Amino acid sequence: MAEVSVSINGRPFNIACDEGQEQRVMDLANFVDTRVREIKAAGAGTNEQHLLVLASIVMADEMFDMRDASANTNTAPLQGLQITEQDEGQIVDAIDQMAARIEKIAGGLGKI
Repeated sequence: MAEVSVSINGRPFNIACDEGQEQRVMDLANFVDTRVREIKAAGAGTNEQHLLVLASIVMADEMFDMRDASANTNTAPLQGLQITEQDEGQIVDAIDQMAARIEKIAGGLGKI
């Protein structure tokens, strides 16, 4: 297992991941951090936990929109990208794992 240090909304987090996935985890964390900062800049979120929940909901909404667009057109939302049912299952599992991690982080922030 590898571990990377990431920052979300200015707070450091150590995240365990599979060897070779360090850059992927850092890229995902940067994406989440960008969304959290956008939501914060818009004046939403009453505290950090609320901000993380809002970011999770916004990202889930975007994912559902892409899934719905894909289902309506029978093609992936990105040109030339073909996603098998197995790939989609793995993507959904990864998102579920990310959501669980976010909930755990948000729960920990509530105790601070």
